[in-house]
Amino acid sequence: MRRCLFKFFSNFERIISNKIRLKKGKVLKSTGKWYLIELENGETLQAGIRGRIRLKGIKSTNPVAAGDEVMISENEDGTGVITEILPRHNYIVRKSINLSKQSHILAANVDRAYLLVTLVAPETHLAFIDRFLVAAEAYRIPVTLLFNKMDLYMEEHLPLVDDIMEIYEEIGYPCKKISALNKTNVEFLRDDIKDKQVMIAGHSGTGKSTLINALDSTLDIKTAEISIHHMQGQHTTTFAEMHKLKTGGYIIDTPGVKAFGVVDLDKKVMSHYFPEMRALLNECKFHNCQHLNEPDCAIKEAVEYGEIHPSRYNTYLDLITEDQTQNYR
Repeated sequence: MRRCLFKFFSNFERIISNKIRLKKGKVLKSTGKWYLIELENGETLQAGIRGRIRLKGIKSTNPVAAGDEVMISENEDGTGVITEILPRHNYIVRKSINLSKQSHILAANVDRAYLLVTLVAPETHLAFIDRFLVAAEAYRIPVTLLFNKMDLYMEEHLPLVDDIMEIYEEIGYPCKKISALNKTNVEFLRDDIKDKQVMIAGHSGTGKSTLINALDSTLDIKTAEISIHHMQGQHTTTFAEMHKLKTGGYIIDTPGVKAFGVVDLDKKVMSHYFPEMRALLNECKFHNCQHLNEPDCAIKEAVEYGEIHPSRYNTYLDLITEDQTQNYR
């Protein structure tokens, strides 16, 4: 009996001791094998991950993402082991390019996403914008569209910028014209980001790293030239990385994305992720209307009368008809 009690209290003491040694931290960078963690006291360390950690219901190529909050046990050599991923209040995910049945989490615990849009070098297509917005809507992440490289546009480009901005402003997405290279119209972001955790997304070459450098020159993040042959950006960010700004807040720099494949979204409610469609759903004749060939469809009527932009409806059609198990490029 005495031996059993001794064993019980020894195990209890060991469990309590392990709990005390656990520390809470934020994931600043994920390289697939090692993770850079910022502890609550501001110190950073490299940590591995316990092999069996998985996220329930998510088949992801990266179980831990930049922006995650985790619990760490420290090793004697100064490294750590991630023992637990704390519950996320949101995340943004896209289809993995190489593994069609899995997803890739771009960032976690995002207060706001900023999507960089450029009309030249490289060109951002409307379908890409729409797909990103759908993914953000699905996980309740507000988005601001930043129309970058305004210094490069010729006079004939400017009306097109205004027309595209009008499409998205009318449905509730804030739009801003900026020039990250010249640090023009970027000051408002410092106030927006302060005390928040935000992410920057867009194609390679749209100026994500340049924008972060403009917001905090002490970071000096590597940037790259545009490929003259393809007019596309060269990848400078291989893995998402979260930077702490000296003016307050965190900004997650995500890898350049060529295509945005949505994943794990129920097609029956796909229209709910389009704000302009969501506002009209109760006006359709059938409560389960898919807005394809059904009679008395308020969505189709709105497209016909110019109340919903055709490009947005076309993206909806693509999403509701495509096979989500196939690669999207």
